[in-house]
Amino acid sequence: MSLFSVRSDKEEIMDDLECSGEVVDQTLRELEFINKWLGGNQVTLGGLDHLIPKKEFSHKLTVADLGCGSGEMLKLVHNKLKDHQIDLQLLGIDANPHIISYAEKNCENINAISFKTANILDASFQQEKYDIIMATLFLHHFTNNQLIEIFRTLRRQVRLGIVVNDLHRHPLAYYSIKFLTNLFSKSAMVKYDAPLSVLRGFRKNELVEILREAGILNYTLRWRWAFRWQIIIPSQPPL
Repeated sequence: MSLFSVRSDKEEIMDDLECSGEVVDQTLRELEFINKWLGGNQVTLGGLDHLIPKKEFSHKLTVADLGCGSGEMLKLVHNKLKDHQIDLQLLGIDANPHIISYAEKNCENINAISFKTANILDASFQQEKYDIIMATLFLHHFTNNQLIEIFRTLRRQVRLGIVVNDLHRHPLAYYSIKFLTNLFSKSAMVKYDAPLSVLRGFRKNELVEILREAGILNYTLRWRWAFRWQIIIPSQPPL
């Protein structure tokens, strides 16, 4: 069987919620660099453009970032929207408290951004409501069956919609990131997790089937550089 024929079920080091210390800090710093220079952040930011209200928004716009990591994506969202006369409340969510601690320090000068430790599979989280939920390089950490339930739940939690940015499982993506991380990375976690993340990524037909099983028919699914899938799921017609 080809290495790329089905999604890998191997766990990444990042999946250990007790993982902490300098190895995590170094990994988060390197992931920021990788996402910036490969252009992956723009996949999420571009998706937001389809959900942000084009007319005056009457209440505070709440945006949750699942698996927020260093909080860098929330900083980018804040910079993108801060001049749009929108009252923002940006919340980063991660199940690893050590990652949340790093993110809080990384974003401590931005009042609109806050963080909390939470597991999206917990019933307490699933009762919360947001205008927009983002998931950048996060959903590949779950099995297909888990994702079906996650999408069903997230759809009930949003007022405007969901933006997903995740990996295309492709040989070029795998061997490229394996080469680059072995060449430049100082983090053993990045060297192990980055190629494995690609193997846990998705083919288009897999995402279509997951969304179909979740009962989601109104969405757009696009391929974006570098080997990313962008999914935009509006909860209502664009404003």
